[in-house]
Amino acid sequence: MKTNSLFSLVMPLALIPALVLTNPVVNKKTVTHTKTATAPAGLTLPTGFEATVIADNLGQARHLAITPQNDIYVKLNHFKTGKGILFLHQNGDKSTVANSFGNYGGTGMYIKDGYLYASSDEDVYRYKLNAKSEVINPDAPEKIISGLLNRREHESKSIVLDNDGNIYVNVGAYSNSCQVKDRQKGSMGRPGCPILDSAGGIWQFKADKLDQHYGDGVHYAKGIRNTVGLDWNQQNNQLFIMQHGRDQLHDLFPDLYTVQQSAVEPAECLYALKKGDDAGWPYIYYDQERHEKILAPEYGGDSKKTAGEGTIDPAVAFPGHLAPNGLLFYTGNQFPERYKNGAFIAFHGSWNRAPEPQAGYFVVFQPFKDGKPDGKWEVFADGFAGTQAQKESGRAEHRPCGLAQGPDGALYVSDDSKGTIYKITYKK
Repeated sequence: MKTNSLFSLVMPLALIPALVLTNPVVNKKTVTHTKTATAPAGLTLPTGFEATVIADNLGQARHLAITPQNDIYVKLNHFKTGKGILFLHQNGDKSTVANSFGNYGGTGMYIKDGYLYASSDEDVYRYKLNAKSEVINPDAPEKIISGLLNRREHESKSIVLDNDGNIYVNVGAYSNSCQVKDRQKGSMGRPGCPILDSAGGIWQFKADKLDQHYGDGVHYAKGIRNTVGLDWNQQNNQLFIMQHGRDQLHDLFPDLYTVQQSAVEPAECLYALKKGDDAGWPYIYYDQERHEKILAPEYGGDSKKTAGEGTIDPAVAFPGHLAPNGLLFYTGNQFPERYKNGAFIAFHGSWNRAPEPQAGYFVVFQPFKDGKPDGKWEVFADGFAGTQAQKESGRAEHRPCGLAQGPDGALYVSDDSKGTIYKITYKK
């Protein structure tokens, strides 16, 4: 799935079992929740949680970061005022734009060790913060990485930092499935997929070294079609990512796949990565219903042949085409204990699930225990899309994108359709 809003034109992985959703079912016209209530912001949340709109009409708000003082930095992809970063000061349940800077769009936003990190679609910058977590020199950022590949498809450069001074950057594949003729019916895969030497993976750089070029990075993991949501798991000190699965199985190979298969397959996968891992794109994809890695039709698959013995398995497999754009491991103390160290995932929503209803446009929660997925995932926050008709047709009013945690344990969700920021709290 294309990630930049089509409509707004350390535990070895072998020990982590693949988990697949059995409830709720997103292939039906309704998604069921247990013990839920409608929040004032129009969201459906578990009982005890409340959501408040603290900002609106900001522009295409992608990822965001919250300071220890509870202020908010928001990265805009397409912006209204010529500035790509907003600094919002919170006052209760409202916020005001206190500053704006950065003359570039993009997605990545992260705070670590006294710096604000932000990415365009080609470069990564950092800004020194003062004691109030305000950017000291907004017009003169330090450029730490330049020249990242941008072919105008899967171009967003999401970022995250570990605890050892490294920064990880997604470089998405500029292709759906590495065909000779991209997205053309019956076109076979390019031998050896030459895209993989410079895209379709995660690159690692030094977080404190200036003027690094693309070629200075470590090719940390490959075979990953595109990642927008990623986070560092503090329990097992490991990188986790959400991959956007491939599209158009039926459109490209109608003799092998029904329209119904193409609407729900392949899986959107949560991967736990270590250096040197290969997730298998474009040669395989993961079938969340069969719990198997399937040989891609572009490389000789028939929708049934398995492959990818040397590639990693997903930690969790979600239904296809939901477009995961945000990933956050919750470490706060405000929410009930069952949420501690679990993963929240923001699904941007689908565009290509016909004849099934379009789906996603929600935030889900995946329980974790000891750094590994533990149990089934569940819808946590729904209602972003608006009416059921808006959701099923893909004409969503709001589309979840970024996730961040406040110092008090509140959860923040950005929307890159209307530029809304939601704050979700738990009332004991």
